[in-house]
Amino acid sequence: MEAYLYESAENQQVKCNLCNHRCVIKAGRRGICNVRENQEGTLKTLVYGRLISQAVDPIEKKPLYHFYPGSLSYSVATVGCNFRCRFCQNADIAQMPFEQKGLIMGNYCTPEEVVNQTARAGCQSISYTYTEPTVYFEFAFETAKLASTKGIQNIFVTNGYMTAEALHMINPYLDAANVDLKAFNEDFYKTYCGAKLKHVKESLILMKSLGIFIEVTTLLIPGLNDDKKELEDLAAFLANALGSETPWHISRFHPTYKLTDRSHTPVASLHAAREIGIKAGLKYVYLGNVPGAGGEKTFCHQCKNILIDRRGFHMRENQIKNSQCTHCGAKIHGVGLSIDD
Repeated sequence: MEAYLYESAENQQVKCNLCNHRCVIKAGRRGICNVRENQEGTLKTLVYGRLISQAVDPIEKKPLYHFYPGSLSYSVATVGCNFRCRFCQNADIAQMPFEQKGLIMGNYCTPEEVVNQTARAGCQSISYTYTEPTVYFEFAFETAKLASTKGIQNIFVTNGYMTAEALHMINPYLDAANVDLKAFNEDFYKTYCGAKLKHVKESLILMKSLGIFIEVTTLLIPGLNDDKKELEDLAAFLANALGSETPWHISRFHPTYKLTDRSHTPVASLHAAREIGIKAGLKYVYLGNVPGAGGEKTFCHQCKNILIDRRGFHMRENQIKNSQCTHCGAKIHGVGLSIDD
């Protein structure tokens, strides 16, 4: 299928404008994502409808804690990614084309089939996740467009590296996103992801201005992105540029893929980062990958009572009514927070 968002250049080259790498691709070659190929001057997507994964997940697994909590989301993915994160947790599918000489696998599926399967499974949303949804933008766009006509919500779980053009194009159909803000220094992004922090920040600000509901996740890696000053700057960016109501998920790192020389994140470091977020003014700060530590519960930012009691990805109790704390009446921010919303 012909790709969206590209322009022709000299000598049958094309410039891809889907993500902020903005690859200039020679005829017969692929972009950094390895799933978009220049075929005689026409950019083609090689993954349209080739789903490598389909599953029904709790919305909390994305993680989204303030977007229809307790609901189910139908999750889909193709292979491929436009980052080269050395700590990739889904490297077997995200890095498949890069690691295995361009190999692309996946079962053919249409947008109509995904939407129908979503409805049959009783899911309230579709999550484009597991790998980077930007690289299968055409399929995500067509599926989201159809899903929106059926009252189904659409979610990107993303590294936030799409261009402004891509965001503006999908904006009418994209309801929410969980964006990985992997660190708050350019050197980390360059060294460990093969990307630039500034473009992720730009995407976050644009998403907010477009009315896309945002939650942010940071994987805390010992010695690499857990410096106190850096976390203070990151939390200040979230509070000031996106708003103090932006949920921030701080996740525990486990050694994986090409980053096995680092230890697991100490739980104490996660709690310290959470305190930094709260001190910066963030109302909702969560801890991930530490089941049983209580970091998944939603507290009222005003009276501190537990409003949503979770165990892992599962909601056990929800005391939010009409988007308000039932104890003190404070406004609780989010979408579809209770059955009364």
